[in-house]
Amino acid sequence: MDIRPILSTLRRHKTAAALIVLEVALTCAIVCNALFLVTQRVERISQTSGLAENELVFVRVSGIGKQTNGQSRTQEDLSALRAVPGVTAAAKVNQLPFRPNSSNTSVSLKQEQERPTAFVTMYMFGEGGLPTLGLQLTAGRDFQSSEYSNFEDAQKNASSNTASSVIISRTLADRLYPGESALGKTFYMGKQPLHVVGIVAALATPTDYNNNTTLSMVLPVRTDFTQGPYVLRTAPERREEVLKGAIAALERNDPNRLVREKETYEDQRKDYFKNDRAMVGLLITVCISLLVVTALGIIGLASFWVQQRSKQIGIRRALGATRGQILRYFQTENFLLATLGIVLGMLAAYAINLALMNMYELPRMPLLYLPLGALLLWALGQIAVFGPARRAAAVPPAVATRGT
Repeated sequence: MDIRPILSTLRRHKTAAALIVLEVALTCAIVCNALFLVTQRVERISQTSGLAENELVFVRVSGIGKQTNGQSRTQEDLSALRAVPGVTAAAKVNQLPFRPNSSNTSVSLKQEQERPTAFVTMYMFGEGGLPTLGLQLTAGRDFQSSEYSNFEDAQKNASSNTASSVIISRTLADRLYPGESALGKTFYMGKQPLHVVGIVAALATPTDYNNNTTLSMVLPVRTDFTQGPYVLRTAPERREEVLKGAIAALERNDPNRLVREKETYEDQRKDYFKNDRAMVGLLITVCISLLVVTALGIIGLASFWVQQRSKQIGIRRALGATRGQILRYFQTENFLLATLGIVLGMLAAYAINLALMNMYELPRMPLLYLPLGALLLWALGQIAVFGPARRAAAVPPAVATRGT
């Protein structure tokens, strides 16, 4: 099709054409970045914790006043919790994935290294921590009973550079020893040697502090009840029952304590990612709204042009133009306007992404989102203009003989 008549017509309707171009450009710029942000949020929400999430409940308590028998009370609590009907395992940990706070440290491959090799989350598990949480060892072994130490002793060992066993996540193993096995290797937390005895498939961090979501290590350290939650594993259908039994057992052990938290792990995860889900919903709503407004703008302008050009269309029909040719005329016209808007929108999308990178430390948007946005808007334009174009194609040749 010769596009010169289309360009000539558009030059006579510069304002209306410019409005559609700007509308398409704005929609393209916002939709491309919104889709990228939605993808980022969905990936964040979908990340694996490495835990048996649907089998876990946890309880966090705190004492009133100074605690002088924290470790002995913790062992009493664990004995009582393991006796609760429905509990298959129980353990004391200092923290869990997808929580608002985290304990982190830096590690190095050499003791006197100036810059650390990685910044990692430091978990401390008492006896039974791995099987209770459902963590899957891909290499090595669990901690042996002789390797566990109380928190106070672990602090002294760290300051005296006494070696400790450690279990690390697969991603940390790959970061520290790319292309080779980390099992049996030694790295350092400050000056304290850490000997790798096991590797788990995955163990997410509590937060994404310092952009770390997967680099984790577990130390065989017993923390007392004031330092993190008790975790209990049970059948999914018995979680609420076990949670109530656990609270009752802890209150029997010591009624003079406060229950800070009591929750299933799945509920904790949902609560942690609630803002991300809200953001995904908001961005999708914005995208749909923009696309609807753009489609309505194309339909309105195309309908107006069809009405204005009825006599011109009738003349073309009288001169032998087919309905298909009239239909393609308006579709081509829309394609040209959309293409110009998409080109401007791609430039704006890139500029917006650069601004977001500087202000919010977001990653660079992959170029794949630009052609995806272009295809979406081309398809939207063709669908939106199809109705008015069909009405234009239905204009009879007799219209050319009517007076103005």
